[in-house]
Amino acid sequence: MPDNKHRKIPDIKSLIAQLLSIPSISCTSDDIDQGNIHVIHLLADLFENMGFHCEIQTLGNNKANLIATAGSGDKGLVLAGHTDTVPYDENRWRVDPFGLTEKENRFYGLGSCDMKSFFAIIIEAVRGIELNKLQQPLIILATADEETSMSGAKAIAKHASKLGITDARYAVVGEPTDMQPIHMHKGMMMEAIQLTGQAGHSSNPALGNNALEAMHKVISELMTWRKELQSRYHNPLFEVPVPTMNFGHIHGGDNPNRICGSCELQLDIRPLPGMKVADLRAEMQQRLKTVLHDTGISFKTVPLFEGVDAMETDKNTELVKLAEKMTGSEAQTVAFGTEAPYYNAIGLDSIVMGPGSINQAHQPDEYIETKVLEPAVDIIRRLITHYCC
Repeated sequence: MPDNKHRKIPDIKSLIAQLLSIPSISCTSDDIDQGNIHVIHLLADLFENMGFHCEIQTLGNNKANLIATAGSGDKGLVLAGHTDTVPYDENRWRVDPFGLTEKENRFYGLGSCDMKSFFAIIIEAVRGIELNKLQQPLIILATADEETSMSGAKAIAKHASKLGITDARYAVVGEPTDMQPIHMHKGMMMEAIQLTGQAGHSSNPALGNNALEAMHKVISELMTWRKELQSRYHNPLFEVPVPTMNFGHIHGGDNPNRICGSCELQLDIRPLPGMKVADLRAEMQQRLKTVLHDTGISFKTVPLFEGVDAMETDKNTELVKLAEKMTGSEAQTVAFGTEAPYYNAIGLDSIVMGPGSINQAHQPDEYIETKVLEPAVDIIRRLITHYCC
C-alpha cells in the first residue's frame, strides 16, 4: 500500500489550481519579469511530504530550481519541466489567468498547458508508488526561466554531477506534445545587429554615412547565407526540412530629412540537429565584418537570447522505443525548442513528451483538456515503474 503521507496530497484538480494561483511570469522586460520561487517552495513542500529529498538551487532575483530525488542507483529516470509562464495580455483573456476555470471539459489558466499541469500529473502518478522500494532514482526537476534565458536548465546542467542528476540515465521533458514522444527538435537563436554610421542633412549625402543603406547590404548578405545554409542542411523528418532565418524587426533613423545614423535588425534562426548556435554566431560575425569592410560603418551583434542547440535522441534508444510502445505513437519532430538539449548534453537519453497541445501554449485563455490528464498519469506512472521499480 502507498505511504500514509500520500493521503495529505490534494487531488489533481486542486494541485493544478494551486500551481496556477501563483504568478511566475518570466520576461525579458524587467518590469514584467517575476520570480518563480513561490512555485518552487510549493512543489518542494508537496514532494517532501511524499518522501522525496528536495534541494532548492537559488539563481537570484527570486528565481530557483527544484531537484527532488527518491531512490538511488545509476540508471534512473528524470521527469523535468519549467515552472515559469509567458506574459499575458489582460485584454484578451476572458477568464482569470491565475485561477483555475473549469468549463467545456477544460481547465483554463496561465500555465495550465505550458506546463504547470505536468507537475500535478507527476504527483498523481507517484501517489500510488512506494518510494522506499525504488530500485533506481526518480528525480524531479522544476526549473526557472525556460521562456526567456533557460538559466534554470543551464544551472542544472552545469552542476549536474553535484546535484545527483547524472545518477539517472533517462529524461522526459513534459512540454505539451499531446503525449506524443518527440526525439528531435530544432534549435533557436535570436540576435540583434546594430549598425552605426554618421547622421547628417539629407540634402548632401556626403555629410553622413547612411546606416540604413548599409543594412541593405547586410540583409542581402544574410539572405545569401540563408540560401547557403538551406542547401547545406536538410532533414526530411521536419515539417520545414531546412534551417530558417526570419527578419522579424528593423528600426533605423529618426526623420526622412536626416541621413540615418543608426539602424538595428533583429532576426531569428532555427538550426537543425548537427548545427551549433556558437558556430552560426561566429560565421555571422565574419560575414558582417566582410560585407561592411571599408564602408566606415561599425557594427555590433547583441544576443536577444543566448540560444539553445537543436536536440536529437537516437530513435532506436530504449526510451524512445518504450515511449512509442506505451503511447502507440511513433516518435516525432517539432520546430519549437525545449530544455532537453541540456539534459542530453550531460549524458541523459531525453525525449519531450507531455499532455496538452502546443497550439494552446502562449495563447489567451490557455487551457488543457481534462480528458488528457488520466492517460498522462498512467503513462508517467508506467515509466516510473519501468525505470525505477
